[in-house]
Amino acid sequence: MQRRNAGGGFSPGMWAKKNKFVEEWNGRREITEKSFELNNKTVPTLIMTCLLFPAFVWKTTAHELHKTGGPSFQDTC
Repeated sequence: MQRRNAGGGFSPGMWAKKNKFVEEWNGRREITEKSFELNNKTVPTLIMTCLLFPAFVWKTTAHELHKTGGPSFQDTC
């Protein structure tokens, strides 16, 4: 027995339409590693993102754990 939809399926107006800006962004995202340049402008951002921000989060979290007195975190740095 075949099931039928109430309206006879989907009309052509219901299909998704491609957004050219989203398609361009998606294509650019796929080739980011090929277009990335390491220069004087990107090095500070890279250092900040990969080193300083995680270190700040870790130090703040460790300080908070020491302050609250968690038993398993007493011997962290």
